[in-house]
Amino acid sequence: MKNTRRDFLKQIGYVSIGFSLVGPFGLAAGGEYGQPLQRTLDKKNVDAWLQLLEDGRIRIYTGKIELGQGITIAVKQMAAEELDTDLSLIEVAIAETGVTPNEGFTAGSHSIESSAMAIRNAAAFAREAVLQIASEKWSIPTAQLKLKNAKIFGPDKEVSLYQLLEGRQIEKTIHEVQQYRGKSIRKYVGRPIPREDIEAMVRGRQVFVQDLRFKNMLHARVVHPPSYRSTLVDFDSSEIKKLPGLIKLIRKGNFLGVLAAQEYEAIRIMEQVKGFVRWDSSRGDQLPAGKDLEEYIKMLPVETETNENIGSPETVLQQSTSKVKASFFKPYLMHAANGPSCAIALFEEGKLHVWSHCQGAYPLRGTLAKLLGMPEESVHVKGVPGAGCFGHNGANDVAAEAALMALEYPGRHIRLQWMRDDENGWEPYGTAMAVELEAALDNSGTIAAWQCDVWSDGHSNRPNGNPNTLLPAHFLEEEYGHPGIGYRGGAYRNTVPYYKIPNITVRSHMFQGPLRASSLRSLGTYTNIFAIESLMDELAEKAQKNPLEFRLSHALDQRSVDCMQQLKTMVKGVSKERDEGLGFAFSRYKNSASYCAMAALISVNTDSGKVRVKKMWAVVDSGETINPDGLKNQTEGGMIQSASWALKEEVKFDAEHITSLDWNSYPILRFPDTPEVQVEVIDRVDQPPVGAGEATQAPATAAIVNAIFDATGIRIRRLPVKPELLKAR
Repeated sequence: MKNTRRDFLKQIGYVSIGFSLVGPFGLAAGGEYGQPLQRTLDKKNVDAWLQLLEDGRIRIYTGKIELGQGITIAVKQMAAEELDTDLSLIEVAIAETGVTPNEGFTAGSHSIESSAMAIRNAAAFAREAVLQIASEKWSIPTAQLKLKNAKIFGPDKEVSLYQLLEGRQIEKTIHEVQQYRGKSIRKYVGRPIPREDIEAMVRGRQVFVQDLRFKNMLHARVVHPPSYRSTLVDFDSSEIKKLPGLIKLIRKGNFLGVLAAQEYEAIRIMEQVKGFVRWDSSRGDQLPAGKDLEEYIKMLPVETETNENIGSPETVLQQSTSKVKASFFKPYLMHAANGPSCAIALFEEGKLHVWSHCQGAYPLRGTLAKLLGMPEESVHVKGVPGAGCFGHNGANDVAAEAALMALEYPGRHIRLQWMRDDENGWEPYGTAMAVELEAALDNSGTIAAWQCDVWSDGHSNRPNGNPNTLLPAHFLEEEYGHPGIGYRGGAYRNTVPYYKIPNITVRSHMFQGPLRASSLRSLGTYTNIFAIESLMDELAEKAQKNPLEFRLSHALDQRSVDCMQQLKTMVKGVSKERDEGLGFAFSRYKNSASYCAMAALISVNTDSGKVRVKKMWAVVDSGETINPDGLKNQTEGGMIQSASWALKEEVKFDAEHITSLDWNSYPILRFPDTPEVQVEVIDRVDQPPVGAGEATQAPATAAIVNAIFDATGIRIRRLPVKPELLKAR
């Protein structure tokens, strides 16, 4: 991990990386570029989910986007299992309007729960349907027929599915099936089948939307204003038009963009244009620079709601002589995508085509149509994976900006990729949050009452037909208004502890914050579990009990117990040196999805106060496991990302705008600081699979801060961890 780039190249001999100029995106599912197939997309029908191809292969359609969660390989495994067909004969088409079913957003860890299960149902029903069709056609009992590798076999008969149906598709309504092979046979399901896109990434092949290239494509850049509240007053168009390489300057209200034949030209022109533009930033409120953000958000106007009220917690708390009260805070966090957001748009013959790493092709189509004043059927959106894409980042915004410019310059593909400062400065962030907790113990050291108050902005303002959720809508002449607080449920997600507690009250205080905010991985769960699991440690200390045993004594069900007991076994024998600590945490995401028990071993440098996460352990129970490697990858990624959030990340701003515009001002965990991680999966074939992509971030940070207390005796209640709090203690 200490090797330099030069050392790395010496060790491997050479690295060969190349990008083809025209890649496969759009061809597998949509035929020629800009010519989407029109199919029957009723999700109740088999042919919405799978298509029999003339060459003997089977194409599977998912309305979800591949965000690195492995949905492509997972649905391929599901389909291959139920159709008893080799993986090489299955291809997968991801979200594309007019081609795949409308499955909304790829969000909330629902890819496996919804899309993969729908494909399993469709494939299992298709298996039974084609056997029945063959039986009726050949007058042979289904017991004497077999489906294997997209062919039907019978006594003295062998025919492909395509031939059996004479080129037609399985146009049947899906009904309940008698057997799922994935629950019994498990030839493909439950096995660590490698993801094909990983090798393509390593070899530098076309994988991401950032890689896409089209013939005669133009490159675009947007001149974003200096602040949220800036208005374009004037610009010297005569001087701008003299800039060499400029193909077109596009202005719509406060929106300003440039087109050039080469990307470097577009970047150079954009930088030059900034010198010819005058902005007015006097309108609207300034950002709360220099203020304590926790105090500030608690003073904002709020809408208060009681989200849970069980028993009489206030009475118990008033009467208790053994209680703990604490406040917790998380700052604004950004997605910090490794690859800045990118999109390609083409407006031709009255149709708009967009290639985007958005999280919902159909919702983006509807929102773009409203923003641009076009009928939905005239907008085609194809989902393409994006580098470092998850949650609601800038993907939809850059798609809208590319679309705006494509309409102004028809007939040519317009490629727009944000710069690093665009990405960091304009994406929708994960909101700042504050949590106040108070809990009481009874005479036996058991939790008797729990009270929670959480302050939060909304956790989702995704584009779902509402143009004001798209960044350029704020710059156009038409007034779309503020999108408002948005999804409130994310704020109090996981506020009710997943433990046996007889008296609980949860209240949420929703505010409209100063920064643009939307969905960041795990939503409010991250802050709420950080607070809950920190307080659980404090309560265990007050009860004079081992922190893991204290949690086990309050476990709500056997699956919780199993996770924590297995974690206990994993860390048995771990020895701590001086200035090291071992911390624990547990949660069940949404209190209904994946279980996760977590431990972290950290060390603290007493001179600098720097915390190093040495190793992390996790036990995950996500019900039936489709691909154990995929599940482990999601868990490991969440653990490392969480360590970065806990120790490094915080969006900073002055009175005008965001100042965390690069990797120095917004540091993330680097490779040398990445902890060793160990993940064990409890595979429960008898249970339905549930979402796992957001299950680990929250308990990971909680385990880290609890480990810091174990090492130093200092409780961390504000993130990120400040080294000055821990040095020279």
